[in-house]
Amino acid sequence: MKIKDLLQSGKVTFSCEIFPPKAGADMSKMDGIIQQIAALHPDFISVTYGAGGSTSKRTIEIASKIQDTYRIPALAHLTCVSSSKEDVATMLERMKENHIENILALRGDIPQDAEFPSPRHYRYASELIRDIRSQQGNLFCIGGACYPEGHVECAHKEDDIDFLKQKVESGCDFLTTQMFFDNNVLYNFLYRIMAKDIRVPVVAGVMPVINSRQIKRSCELSGTALPPRFKAIADKFSDKPLAMKQAGIAYATEQIIDLLSNGVRHIHLYTMNNPEIAAKIMGNLSDILRDEEV
Repeated sequence: MKIKDLLQSGKVTFSCEIFPPKAGADMSKMDGIIQQIAALHPDFISVTYGAGGSTSKRTIEIASKIQDTYRIPALAHLTCVSSSKEDVATMLERMKENHIENILALRGDIPQDAEFPSPRHYRYASELIRDIRSQQGNLFCIGGACYPEGHVECAHKEDDIDFLKQKVESGCDFLTTQMFFDNNVLYNFLYRIMAKDIRVPVVAGVMPVINSRQIKRSCELSGTALPPRFKAIADKFSDKPLAMKQAGIAYATEQIIDLLSNGVRHIHLYTMNNPEIAAKIMGNLSDILRDEEV
């Protein structure tokens, strides 16, 4: 099933993201993670793509298993900055062979030693999206990333939204946000993109934080700000793992409740391959999500 059809159905959707193990790592643990996430019955599961395509084969393998074994739509990530256009074309063929029809098209992080840009490589995600759409027609449903606080490499938010509009005009069917911890940031972003006539569905990406040290590094790389309320939680519980886990689950739950209460219809949970955390959050929301289905 194409994700754009799910997002346009009018129902609230709840999806999850997982990432493949590195090449050479044992897949048996991953099989258990997939099974436990699938047991939560998310509307779709996205599968990330390692830097430089380092997990590309496993991305396709896992996405295919999600669809074939668990009958859940899979969203396969595809990054282009470290792969030649020929490599990307090969990946698209493999996706077609495995009946994967949903792609999250991303530029990816630029390696420090990369010769970039090169005519053999894509410079922007919008170029990748445009090629997929022009060469493959409507065979794939194409998603793109968006940044409520602005892309870390873009100095001005208005310029970032102009680049986002290019993605949509290139053929992007929906957008998924980077993590954010202040819902007002998302609401402001949604108003600003609406003013630019960006009308595709937006999926709100929520990251439950159970380890304050890990999130600090992620925020530095992404440019995501931590609101004072969250900083207070991290300061209080950072050296108490069980308390930090409980507080992180509660914060993410409250964040999602507020999003749903304010009309956001699509939630994407960055699970960090932790089915236990995902299960607790979805358990906290069980009656709320059930009510939204009515």
